[in-house]
Amino acid sequence: MSIEVQEIDCLEGRLGLLTLNAPGSLNALSEGMVETMQGALDRWAADDRICLVLLQGAGDRAFCAGGNIRNLYSAMTGGDDPDAPARFFTREYRLDYSLHRFPKPVIGLAHGVVMGGGLGLLSACRYRLATPDLTLAMPEISIGLFPDVGASWFLNRLPGRIGLFMGLTGARLNITDTIRIGLADQVILPEDRDALLDQLRNQRWTGEPAADDNRLFRLLNHLHAPDYRSLQRSQLEQHEQRIARLCAGDELPEIVDQLLSAEVDSEWWNAAMANLRGGCPVTAWLVWSQLQKAQQMSLKDVFRMELAMALECTRRPDLPEGIRARLVDKDQQPAWSFASVAEVPHEVVQAHFLPEWDDQTDPMQLG
Repeated sequence: MSIEVQEIDCLEGRLGLLTLNAPGSLNALSEGMVETMQGALDRWAADDRICLVLLQGAGDRAFCAGGNIRNLYSAMTGGDDPDAPARFFTREYRLDYSLHRFPKPVIGLAHGVVMGGGLGLLSACRYRLATPDLTLAMPEISIGLFPDVGASWFLNRLPGRIGLFMGLTGARLNITDTIRIGLADQVILPEDRDALLDQLRNQRWTGEPAADDNRLFRLLNHLHAPDYRSLQRSQLEQHEQRIARLCAGDELPEIVDQLLSAEVDSEWWNAAMANLRGGCPVTAWLVWSQLQKAQQMSLKDVFRMELAMALECTRRPDLPEGIRARLVDKDQQPAWSFASVAEVPHEVVQAHFLPEWDDQTDPMQLG
């Protein structure tokens, strides 16, 4: 099964355990996986025996690499189920929103690759643990999508315009970067993952969220902490002042030019700039616009906005072209609909932000 759903007895109460189990695809999310997780969460929210939830990924390589975009490509290019992309995004966003609002403590235990939809899952968990081998990114600019799964919410809360930088460049963060900017809360060693599960099982959970939160907080604080000096050096620490300076300003084309023209002797920086240089110009505008619009939005409205954006992306040529170039033909030469950020018409960008649903017409049925 691509999702393992387990209910584990503790000394008192039960732990709901969700394991993404598609390691061959780096646990990339399919519609079926999303449906299975949503069904389990809906049951557990109403089940007094389930006191907390743990979300993890199987295999050695990844927690979750995002959505299974090969499936999207097939549906967008003449597949048998043209409604599949809209259905997938609708269900994925509802799942992430459900995790954000889940009435019981949720622990995300991430390792290896965490990208796109994987970061959406992790960011929605109340407690976010990660192993030292973490590689985290929002790389959607490379395929003509945009940082979705609630990224308008969590990228906006990062310091110094790092959220904008991540969205524009798909920059890859290591574990030290991730902890530094608050996208994970705590480092856990791989060999301690089983011990954590044992400790969770050997607790008396009350079913009272506040009491269980306090107990879980104390338990996590007493986990064995790695020597932080042994972790990878932070790339962001070396570049965050430069990022803040170059990403300052009110004009996106100027910011992009400033980033691309900066002379920096750093492989990490140059890889990020290569993503920006070869990325989709429409996506750059979507990143810019979504972060501005979301500043005054509720979490619910953020997900509604992102669904409108995603559906428009499935109707335009850039997303299938980006997937083709990066993952299908792998020629790495996407022919974007516009050659540069400066050439993208305002009306093309604005079309991604309509319609806006209300509580009566909400396609995700967000409560």
